Amino acid sequence: MDNGGRRMRRHHISFTALSICFLLSACTIENDIPYPTLEGVISAISVDGQCDSGGNSTTSATINKTAYTAQLYVDDTVDLTALTITRLSVTNDAQIVVGDEAVDAANFPTTGFSSLDSLASTADTRMDFSNPVSITLRTYQDYVWTLSAERVLIQDIELQRQVGSAVIDNDAHTVTIYVSSRQDLSAISVTTFNLGGPHGTVSPDPTGQTYDFSSPQTFDVTFAWETTSHTYTVTVLQTDDEEDTSAEAFPWATRVYLNGSITVGDEPVVQYKESTSSTWITVDEVTVSGTTYSAVIYDLTPGTTYNYRTNVEGSTGDTMSFTTAPATELTDGDFDNWHLDTDSRERWEPWAEGGTQFWDTGNRGSLTLGVNLSTPDEDTCDGGEGYSAKLESRYMILRFGSASIFTGTYDETTGTNAVLSFGREFSSFPTKMRINYKYTPETIKYIGDDDCEFLRGEPDSCWIYIALTDWDEPYTIRTRKSERQLFDVNDEHVIAFAQIIKGEEVPDWTTVDLELEYRYTDRTPTYILVVAAASKYGDYFCGGDGSLMYVDNFELIYE
Repeated sequence: MDNGGRRMRRHHISFTALSICFLLSACTIENDIPYPTLEGVISAISVDGQCDSGGNSTTSATINKTAYTAQLYVDDTVDLTALTITRLSVTNDAQIVVGDEAVDAANFPTTGFSSLDSLASTADTRMDFSNPVSITLRTYQDYVWTLSAERVLIQDIELQRQVGSAVIDNDAHTVTIYVSSRQDLSAISVTTFNLGGPHGTVSPDPTGQTYDFSSPQTFDVTFAWETTSHTYTVTVLQTDDEEDTSAEAFPWATRVYLNGSITVGDEPVVQYKESTSSTWITVDEVTVSGTTYSAVIYDLTPGTTYNYRTNVEGSTGDTMSFTTAPATELTDGDFDNWHLDTDSRERWEPWAEGGTQFWDTGNRGSLTLGVNLSTPDEDTCDGGEGYSAKLESRYMILRFGSASIFTGTYDETTGTNAVLSFGREFSSFPTKMRINYKYTPETIKYIGDDDCEFLRGEPDSCWIYIALTDWDEPYTIRTRKSERQLFDVNDEHVIAFAQIIKGEEVPDWTTVDLELEYRYTDRTPTYILVVAAASKYGDYFCGGDGSLMYVDNFELIYE
């Protein structure tokens, strides 16, 4: 009895405990488990006829990942009411929801909004962008994005002795053009008359003719995105106000870009001199296009004030001035300054102890696995005193690490992933960056992400690049796949860029000039980004164990 009773009590206790566990579990079935935060972000979007705000062909959109907006521009061939999306890439495998309809992001745009089962040949990814479009990226949370598209319509008119630009009212279908009082209205030579835009038509087309504008004239204009025409009334008037021929100056360190307005048919003469000089120098080449002119003056001295003026038909305009930018050097570009941070497990840092940091490495991340991937080395490009930066990629038990050095800071390590801040404040205009390097690549054996599987067995590549940007703040780099954000060479904020990628051995110290390609000549940089990596695809944890690069004496050149 006693034993049986004990057994029964034990069974009773077990059943009671199980019942309590079940009841507790039932109570916690409610939505008490926190879901991870996976942000739904548009990483790329492209549409038919895409261009930039100036009408130049591009596949880059302006994406604001904080405000969840994307701004697109399209050319004049596009009907905004049926704009075809050709690419839409999102992070974290987010589900795309348009209205009440979900889209398979992995197959987009081969599946359309109307049916997930539609074939690629019948896919319909057209949307009405006549007004901003809202879409939702759904992960564990919903992220509502606003997409806007703007048509860029470039209408050019150039008449003989035209003053200023034509005043075009596309709502009222009227055009007003002013010409010099010296111009006979009944016989005006028409150089350009693109009232319908680059792809539209004008009837009758007066281009290349001498036309009578003594009274208002009408033209039928058909835009490329429409089938119906519009009748425009064009009025030409004489004015005694000749165009101001003074030019605006945008100075770099060793050159200046001048742009001004002029009456069509006049030939401007541009002159300049140092402000302390008494001798004026005439610019050899001035480019005239319609009612504007431009000139570039080279071989100027950095940090110097100059005067300039424009002469038209014997009349000299006001004397203006500009000051060239300084020839700012690249801080610690010789890589001579290092110190060993003994408070951080003997981490090598690429700046003098107690000095100001300009460069950083990935050592803060790799040292969690006991390795400094980037270190100082006495093997220098000139064989003299000082150091070079030795960058050696390694496989470190858990993950492959690419050795690198960059302008910016290593902010934190999350797991085995890095968060970096790219760029240092900078506001000058170098034309080249001179580098010294040598490189020994190893075969790529380590593939961190499936994205790089195609590289397995190929030689590793080093990557050195410089970018001048007008970011408002340093650019955040994240290597975790689910939230990956890397530097995009086609980012709209990149003003100038140059790079070298080398996939074969460079056994001896080699000097190379990376010539900066400026995409804009009228924007001032706010940041400089210089990166040297022993494994180009290191952000994807992909490369060859032991790929080794030395870099030394990076120098900005101003020409």
